[in-house]
Amino acid sequence: MDPERASPIVASAPLGPSIRRFANAVALIESDVAPPELLARLKAMERAFGRRRGRRWGARVIDLDIVLWSGGRWRSPGLAIPHPAFRDRDFVLAPLAMLVPGWRDPRTGRTMRQLAARSRAARARRTVDRAPARP
Repeated sequence: MDPERASPIVASAPLGPSIRRFANAVALIESDVAPPELLARLKAMERAFGRRRGRRWGARVIDLDIVLWSGGRWRSPGLAIPHPAFRDRDFVLAPLAMLVPGWRDPRTGRTMRQLAARSRAARARRTVDRAPARP
């Protein structure tokens, strides 16, 4: 399960109560195993790196997720592909847009480049909305 290609690493602020910044990247892998088996292998890799189950959103050594799959959508207990929150996370969309800009979201039909641009625009609007009013 070696990556065929990987994005550059993108630093991001944490979601939730963690105080440290995170390093994020996406990797394109080729595998013949079904998504549940792939997820089991990823969780085994997390354990090998020292990740222990604990508080959701807390600090962690590593976090591996299946974001997209060439088969489109997958639903089973404990696994949803595409990842349910990927469209709202710049730290996922930015590396995806760098690695596979033309890939399409199976739900919206938008490319990774389009989703990343929409996310950046929404973040910019939020920043402007929070700016103090000028006298």
